[in-house]
Amino acid sequence: MNPVVSVMDVGGTHVTAARVDVTSRSIVNGESFREPLDGQGSAAEILSAMLRCASRPPPQPGSCWSVAVPGPFDYERGIARYAGVGKFDALNGIDLRTALRHLPGATSITFHNDADAFLAGEWWAGAASGHRAAVGITLGTGVGSSFLRDGHILQHGPGVPPEGRADLLRYGGRPLEETVSRHAIRRAYAHATGQSPTPDVREITQRARQGDRTATEVLARAFRALGTVLGPYLARFEPGVVVVGGSIAASWDLVALPLRSGLTGADRRTVAIALEPALHPTEAPLLGAAYLAGEPDPGRSTIG
Repeated sequence: MNPVVSVMDVGGTHVTAARVDVTSRSIVNGESFREPLDGQGSAAEILSAMLRCASRPPPQPGSCWSVAVPGPFDYERGIARYAGVGKFDALNGIDLRTALRHLPGATSITFHNDADAFLAGEWWAGAASGHRAAVGITLGTGVGSSFLRDGHILQHGPGVPPEGRADLLRYGGRPLEETVSRHAIRRAYAHATGQSPTPDVREITQRARQGDRTATEVLARAFRALGTVLGPYLARFEPGVVVVGGSIAASWDLVALPLRSGLTGADRRTVAIALEPALHPTEAPLLGAAYLAGEPDPGRSTIG
């Protein structure tokens, strides 16, 4: 087996590519390459950005390419299922395995959920290392989640939400992401202050650090709600650690306490679970994509 895996992490605003040495569990030469990507763009524009980014790392002949992408996505067949989700709509129904068949040096392409890749990377070489069971939560445009035990991603079982997806859960009778997401936090702040235009979450977190009580309360309510919803699931799953990543999680000082409060308020059995920020917030999905490429995976397909 080639010890180097070519990897790509696709997000709504950028795409990142690198090569990962699975022996050292590290990015080759510490080099990753990022290109801007418009998730609202045309299919041709999105695919062009992906291929342009993939061409930047030195080619690795005979390499597997492992691609981390957000859902909804048919990971086994490599087909995008982005219908009315607010980004990548232009890719809906497109067979990405065929569209990306000319990735440099590729002999095969696998696709993996980006939250799964994040957690796998943090378990393989980051904040979840050494834990038999771990949960990953990514906070950004929405709420991503992943549940891992003994090195395997789980979508079903005790303490695992349907399909392993926290975004399918509800809070106060509404979808969780109506309370915990970039849009929800901005909306809550605008409602509380009447301010227009509404500042982005980055500015709201800055205001909270500067003593803005409304900003602090809006953020605390959101993350406390997240803990309240997750608490009963985590109590049953019994992870050793919950690792939090994503753009919003960069403000860990504002996330940790209300999240812990929600968890323990929902179920006291969560007290012993460690809460940790990602050790490799940008590299983890790349490392995890490489790790998952070596897992038994029905999404693997040899390129003819």
